[in-house]
Amino acid sequence: MFMDEARFGQQGTLTAVWAPRGSRPTAVKQTRYEWVYLYAAVEPSTGFSSALLAPHVNTATMGTFLEVLSREVEPGDFVVLLMDQAGWHKARALRVPDNMVVLFLPPYSPELNPVENLWQYTRSHFLSNRAYQNYDHLLQAGCDAYRALTPEVIRSVCRCDYIERGS
Repeated sequence: MFMDEARFGQQGTLTAVWAPRGSRPTAVKQTRYEWVYLYAAVEPSTGFSSALLAPHVNTATMGTFLEVLSREVEPGDFVVLLMDQAGWHKARALRVPDNMVVLFLPPYSPELNPVENLWQYTRSHFLSNRAYQNYDHLLQAGCDAYRALTPEVIRSVCRCDYIERGS
């Protein structure tokens, strides 16, 4: 499985939109500073995923996410979790559950993590060009966006030739 976190919030993402030729469509751009962090792990070949929305990105929240993931995999399964080398991923205080092992991707190589594609897809399809009233509104938008991701979408968006199983 691959794992990563994404931040989204009131200073959202602007994306391109279709509009009649010669027109100038407007888009909302907020200047408030509330954020939600979405932790997710995906298995690209099956589309299985596990996620956690949180107000912070730190070692304690990462530990909580690992516990959630540990409980959501099938009993008896062992998870090899690939992720970047963020400080909270490598912290000594981080406790990795017994049914998983963590492997780190090379530094500065987001192109090797298919979850990065999922963040781009989620922002462009569900979270961009919107205004959020407050933290609770952000949290609900994150929940709705992640729940809209079917296993088929995850398999398609996170597909990478270098992780396909041999036939």
